[in-house]
Amino acid sequence: MKLRKFDQINVLPFIDIMLVLLVIVLSSASFVSKGTIPVKLPEAEGTTETPLKMTRIVIDAKGRLYFEGKRVEFGELKRAVSRLDPKKSPILIKSDARSQFQNFVKVIDLLKRRGFEKVSIETKR
Repeated sequence: MKLRKFDQINVLPFIDIMLVLLVIVLSSASFVSKGTIPVKLPEAEGTTETPLKMTRIVIDAKGRLYFEGKRVEFGELKRAVSRLDPKKSPILIKSDARSQFQNFVKVIDLLKRRGFEKVSIETKR
């Protein structure tokens, strides 16, 4: 038997392994969630960027309330809002376009009665 000189590498098995790893990474990456509350925002033309340090109140499509990402009832929202300083605490309201308008009005009314001056509404362009 004649020995051949080793002057090339067979890369086909390496490519197969890399393709399998790529499929695993891509399929598992599609299951990673954003960790946010799904809200379909209403549209507006005059939107601006919001500062990062805002207290967030979210109203989802079913009318459920979230304060800083945590599910709360309206009474709990009242207590949480009463602990904030109305003059210094900016509030961002993120309401789903499909939610009842009454839920939004209740939150706005609560903030108005507490004297909040810096209230923003998040929309999409």
